[in-house]
Amino acid sequence: MQFIIRLFPLRVLLLLSVLLLLSLNVFSFYGLYTNKFYFLKFDNYIFPLLTIAHFIYLNAIWSKTRDHKPADVAMRNIEYILYFIFLVYVFKFIESIYKLTTYSDFEIHFLPETFIPIGITLVFIHFSLLLVTLLTFNYRKQEIGAYSFEDFHDNIEPW
Repeated sequence: MQFIIRLFPLRVLLLLSVLLLLSLNVFSFYGLYTNKFYFLKFDNYIFPLLTIAHFIYLNAIWSKTRDHKPADVAMRNIEYILYFIFLVYVFKFIESIYKLTTYSDFEIHFLPETFIPIGITLVFIHFSLLLVTLLTFNYRKQEIGAYSFEDFHDNIEPW
């Protein structure tokens, strides 16, 4: 695990997270079966709204490591919210695999020629987001430290 942490320092990890989240926010509006973008569907806005918490968590990690401050209650709460959002990321990863495997079910119908390349790209991006998120959790535990419930009232700071 130390090799992976050295391979992905905090700046690289944060940059990868931001790039992956932004690209998945764009692809959340993309219809894989039709090769069109759908901006009027409410379901397409759920994933970008959930990623706001991820961006806040990344900002908290950046500020805590830059200022060498311990973890606080707000950061703990955002991380707990991100655990739930991580389950949504797992669901989206499984959903993208499912969509990619339904290619043979629709051979009779006309599917765009971009179905397989973009489908594989989506699976790769979702898997990369899962790995980067787990690395971010691990990085927080190693660099910022564990949550000490006794010291929370002493270190309360808004960020």
